[in-house]
Amino acid sequence: MKRYLIALLILLTLALGLYFFNQYWIHRYDTLIERHASVYRLDPDLVWSIIYEETYFSPWKNGQDGEIGLMQITPAVGRDWAAATGMKELERQMSQDPASLLRDPQRNIQIGSWYLEKIREQYRDAPNPEARMIAGYNAGPSRAAEWNQPSSEGGRPLSEAEFINNINIPSTKAYVSSILERYRGLKGAQVARP
Repeated sequence: MKRYLIALLILLTLALGLYFFNQYWIHRYDTLIERHASVYRLDPDLVWSIIYEETYFSPWKNGQDGEIGLMQITPAVGRDWAAATGMKELERQMSQDPASLLRDPQRNIQIGSWYLEKIREQYRDAPNPEARMIAGYNAGPSRAAEWNQPSSEGGRPLSEAEFINNINIPSTKAYVSSILERYRGLKGAQVARP
């Protein structure tokens, strides 16, 4: 009986330790996310949901197509961002060694947020622009624009469901759906709090 009690206490301690470590792991960049989301007028929960999907908060990860860091930023997007800042030193760093800049969590979240805002500008008049932003982030803004073409029924804007249905890349459709589900879950959890 004593052995079972000790084993149960050990398991309980391990489970609690894993839970608290996981909470630390997935929330350790919250301050950076909130700061950069605020600068670029984004919902921090959306940025957080994208990072969760992209790398599960692992800044050292590299993608198959050369994406780097928490938000899986490509060097091309990093160079566009550096050029938009007008700061020659950042442009030089991005042209010489983009990986070191993109591995830095602060820079990575800043550039990813900048890119999301840039995509969002195309959909400022669209209902529920999040799906379009996420699709553009994953597959490129031109593909998202193609999927967003108004229906032939009077040229009315597509609903979110119609837009998602138009996505013809299965991995992007799954990506958008997964992030929206997580994002809306976060929003629902906040509404439910007293």
